Formats: sequence, C-alpha cells, structure tokens
Amino acid sequence: MVKELTILGSTGSIGRQALDVADMHGIRITALTSNSRIDILENQVRQFSPEAVAVADEKKAKELKIKIADTGVKVLSGSGGVTECASMKTQCVLNSIVGIAGLGGTVAALEAGNGLALANKESLVAGGSHVTRIAREKGISILPVDSEHSAVFQSLAGCKDKKQIKKLILTASGGPFFGKTKKELENVTLEQALSHPNWAMGAKITVDSATMMNKGLEIIEAAWLFGIKSDKIDVVVHRQSVLHSAVQFVDNSVIGQLGVADMRIPIQYALTYPDRAESPVRELDLTEYMTLTFEKPDYDAFPCISYCKQAFERGGLAPAFINGANEKANELFRSGKIKFTDIPKAVENALTVCPVKNDCSLSDVYEADSLARQTTEKLFGL
Repeated sequence: MVKELTILGSTGSIGRQALDVADMHGIRITALTSNSRIDILENQVRQFSPEAVAVADEKKAKELKIKIADTGVKVLSGSGGVTECASMKTQCVLNSIVGIAGLGGTVAALEAGNGLALANKESLVAGGSHVTRIAREKGISILPVDSEHSAVFQSLAGCKDKKQIKKLILTASGGPFFGKTKKELENVTLEQALSHPNWAMGAKITVDSATMMNKGLEIIEAAWLFGIKSDKIDVVVHRQSVLHSAVQFVDNSVIGQLGVADMRIPIQYALTYPDRAESPVRELDLTEYMTLTFEKPDYDAFPCISYCKQAFERGGLAPAFINGANEKANELFRSGKIKFTDIPKAVENALTVCPVKNDCSLSDVYEADSLARQTTEKLFGL
C-alpha cells in the first residue's frame, strides 16, 4: 500500500474522495494542489498537514498563505507551483486535475521518479506518446484511476500476453440524454446536462458525459494505457453502472469488474495495488437490480465517440486538437454562449482543420491546444 501521497486537484470530487481513502488507511499526505478553492484546501491542510500546497490562482494563493500562516505549510502558486508539488519526492502522485491543465503535473511527477495514479485522462489524450515514453524510461507503471480503466486493469490481472486480448469493452452510463435523438438534443439546458443519473462529478466531466465525449477520450486513454489499437476498443451503454468495463479474450470469455458507482473503489485500488484492503464503499448487492442492460451507443446523436477514434487513428496533434476544442466548447456551453449540440460541431470542426504534424514536442501539444480553443471561438463568432 502507498504510504505517502501527493494529490493534484485535491479540492475536486476525485481529490476529496482520495483523501477519504487516505484518511481511512493512514496514508501520509506530502502535498496538495487546487485551482482556486482555498476554503476547502485550508480545511484539508489543517486535517492532513502536508509539507506544501499549491494554488494555481496566484491571487488565491496569497490569500491562503495568510489563512494558514500558523501551520508552517509551504504555499506555492501558479502552474509552476503545481508542477513543483508534483515533483516533490513521494511514493505516489494522484493526478485528478481536470483537462489539459493536468498534463504538466503528470510529466513532472514521472520525471521526478514518483509513482503515478492517473485520473486526468487528458494527459494521455493530448500527450500520450510523451507521457508513456517518460514512464517507460523511468520504469514507472501508470495506475489508472478512472473507473473504466481501473476495471480493465483489474480484468487483465493474470494476462501475461496482450495477444490473448480480443477487445476491451468500455461501459458508458449514456448520461442524462440517452435515447434522445439529435433533434431532441438541440434545446437541452445546462441544468439537464448536469443531471447525471449515476455519478457525482465536476461540471466539465458531467457535460462530457452528456455529450459522450468522455467515452471517446477514454478510448484514447485506454489505447495508450494498455497498448491496444482503438479498433479493438468497443463501447456499450450500460445504464445501471454496475459493470464498470470488461475484457474479451481470444477464447471469447469475458472478464469484467463490478461494483457500486463509487469512485473510491478505483482510487483505493490504485493506492493498494497489487493488494486489496477494506473499503469505505458499501457492498454491491446484485439483488437490488432487476436487470442489467447493455445497448449500442447512438453514434448519430452522440458522434464525439467516432471523432475521438478518428483523431487517435490520425495521430500527431489531432487528439490534442480535438481535446482543446472540446474543452473550449464545453466551457462556452456552461457559460450559456453556445448550444449543447454545438459541442460536437466544435469537435468535428477541429478534426477537419487540425494541423498535420506527426513528430510533436510537448510545446507543440500546448500550441495545438491553444490554437484549437481559438478556432472554436472563431467557429461561433466569439
């Protein structure tokens, strides 16, 4: 079990649940980071006594420094402060920052030789080749925290040869709009998009679930994590969120991981791997469910899954570009500037205009992300 832990994004949903697990198992906290939620961060500092904290918002960092002056905890600021926390020597860094903003922390943690539990899918979507190369060079295994990838990881236990894998099966809840047609989606509201049927997540990820862009991003993440081609990764809609994902092997047997919809299960497994421990999560009682259903996604109403597959197959800057376009469109929808159905339009447009460059540096990735956001604003006349 991990004995020392840094959490990037500790005030978000995943970060707070990770601290629940750490508290239960007596894991010492090395450092914590937040974008701007200093009231929550102050409480975490006083409970867990980390060596350092970082706040991306520099003004908020100054406020926090005054609030916790009595603790002696070092306060860092800006993106540089976040990467400094990720670089601090610790046993494991759990990266739960939302969006491409988490890429720097992932790279910093790996380059410092720290273990990595990854809940930031964009690190692999945008910077997959760089992140996996650094991990290989450092001899570090990236442990997945996303429920789907943790389920695949657990289902692969004992599989010593990737040739035995026929396909990965990623399950999707379908979000709040499953069953709606493309036309019916035209006038949905933000409130409706944020009403996820099964999971409690942050606003950005919940909207990604509503568009099913999150499942497209998860295909790219799974391809990098497990070294599997995207055409061997299927998506099925499983409304009950009991089976979290599965693996089909060449003999056509399927092994999957089941549990209640609680992120503390995959978080804890990443911290206790290869062992298991008692969990704060309630027991799964299958008799509570009359049926478990599995359906094909509607790729016409939710085309972002296909766009992500196309971007991964194209390679180069394409995944980073569509990710940047989606992040910007998601933000514009949440601020009331575009419609829900404009989000997939932005992703499709990004796929069309993405610059072709196969030999890409990390700076190229960040430049592509910035250009994708500008392109998306221009698309909608903003």
